[in-house]
Amino acid sequence: MPFADPQTFAAIAFDYLVIGGGTAGLVIASRLSALPAITVGVVEAGPASYHDPLVTVPGRFGEALGGALDWSFETVPQPALHGRRLQWPRGRLLGGTSALNFMTWTRGNKQDYDAWEELGNAGWGWDSMLPFFKKTESLHQSSVTHQQTHQSYVTETDHGKDGPVATVHSKEYSVPHQHWHATLNSLGLATNTRHFGGSNIGAFTTLTSVDPASRSRVSSATAYCLPNIARENLHVLVNATVDKIELERHGNDWQAIGVTFSSGVQRFTAKADCEVVVCAGSVQSPQVLELSGIGNADILHKAGVSVKVHNRNVGENLQEHMMTAMIFELDPTLSGPDELRADPHLAKAAQQAYDTSRTGIYAMLPCALSYAPLAQVVSRDNLEQILSKLPPAAKSRDEVLRKQFDQKTRGQIEYLFDVGNWSPYYKSSAGKVYGTMLMMLQLPLSRGSIHIPTDTGREPTIYDKPVINPRYFEGHGGEADFEIMSECQKFADKICKTAPLSSVIRKRVYPPESTALSGGEEFRPWVRESCITDWHPIGTCAMGGHEGIESGVVDDRLRVYGVKGLRVADASVMPLHICSHPQATVYAIGEKAASMILEDREAGLGETRK
Repeated sequence: MPFADPQTFAAIAFDYLVIGGGTAGLVIASRLSALPAITVGVVEAGPASYHDPLVTVPGRFGEALGGALDWSFETVPQPALHGRRLQWPRGRLLGGTSALNFMTWTRGNKQDYDAWEELGNAGWGWDSMLPFFKKTESLHQSSVTHQQTHQSYVTETDHGKDGPVATVHSKEYSVPHQHWHATLNSLGLATNTRHFGGSNIGAFTTLTSVDPASRSRVSSATAYCLPNIARENLHVLVNATVDKIELERHGNDWQAIGVTFSSGVQRFTAKADCEVVVCAGSVQSPQVLELSGIGNADILHKAGVSVKVHNRNVGENLQEHMMTAMIFELDPTLSGPDELRADPHLAKAAQQAYDTSRTGIYAMLPCALSYAPLAQVVSRDNLEQILSKLPPAAKSRDEVLRKQFDQKTRGQIEYLFDVGNWSPYYKSSAGKVYGTMLMMLQLPLSRGSIHIPTDTGREPTIYDKPVINPRYFEGHGGEADFEIMSECQKFADKICKTAPLSSVIRKRVYPPESTALSGGEEFRPWVRESCITDWHPIGTCAMGGHEGIESGVVDDRLRVYGVKGLRVADASVMPLHICSHPQATVYAIGEKAASMILEDREAGLGETRK
């Protein structure tokens, strides 16, 4: 592949430099370099791993976590979680987390995006975002027989037809998935046949970012980078880490003029004549800004970093989907990924099925999802009691978020079930088959932060892992999150006790069924000791909207406050979370960012400095 070498890369006169070859970064690089007059460079810290089966084979999802392709971040100890540190996987390879995630392709509710626009971020509501959702996607619709058998319904007009990312339903599904819709339907959650149309409430069989022919993962690397890597004006540098953004003073203004990066033991500087676009993700975008002198002056002073632009919001507003994993022992005739990892013979047979016909466990993904409004799983009295303890909203985004509790059209809780033990805290026993019921809070009130360390005894570098503090269940908002999750856990257990799903379940093993109390089961202690991350962090470089730099890091065109020629474009710019897995939304952010950059260039707002 014609990837750049660091010496040559540093000598190129770029128009645009993209920091991070991840989900959004490669979208932007692809769209900008489609114009031959624009020279684009991408700096990616990880390797290009197109052929690694841990990446490409759908049914091996999760195996790469914690390995060489994962940044392997972790949180600081969380007081409200009994001092536990939580693992925070992030993709460290070309394609970023789109090359490491579970390939789930969903879209949030109309109200999720309209809330962004309500905050003053023009052009970020549902109607404005929909064209970019479609632009990134190429839907491969299932046959009528598949739709009727697996409830794999979509409405063609909701989707794109010729975008770079192929989306498709799996050929086949696990036995629990086959019972999912009937079970949820009996509990009052109907099958949603149009969950990409602005409301994803109910049960559905989700699409996946998988190539329909090869049945291999589609990432931003395979969808946006590989088809365009031979362009003479696109230069992609892998295994190189950006140390900081180079800023230059022009009168009273700071201007981004390039980046300093490391490759091996050598350091280089690359120049950008138009813009630098930070696409390092919710963890590392604020880290890069702070190392460059953009952030809270108090933190930068303590870290020994020279302050260029003071902004207290860099690294703040961290929001994350919180998750519990309830484990059940299943019918022993079933099998899943755990059994393949434990038995080489089963793994060999599964690999042969995948290689020859693209079928079997290695071709399957967990696709049985359901989103429920709080009003459907928490009693009104309990919910009102929980919310009554919240203090007045401090910022407009908090006020907008709290409106969610009165909306029965938003699926604030996600439920997902499939074969396998997905809990880091329950140890499987040999010879037994397990299933996991995931319950995920979609619109958390907890607010955390990500910052560079201030206790290294020297000026920190990009190699010093950032301080990730989600503050799970802390403060008034966190206490409300805890109460809501504890209540919603009861419905998760109820799902698994309901036919026909219950027909394949032998018993609950985590938490053990012996914890039941006479007056109904109490899940509060277990939620506190078992809650984990859902790996969907957002908000650390959020759009400020009406409140500008008082509440955000970038404006609604993703331009960093106080610096010319610098934007951020990834999940970190989302001011509020969404009721959805974020992959499709991050792709759309990349598409919208590229469109805005080209619009500003044409309007003369992005003139070169040559």
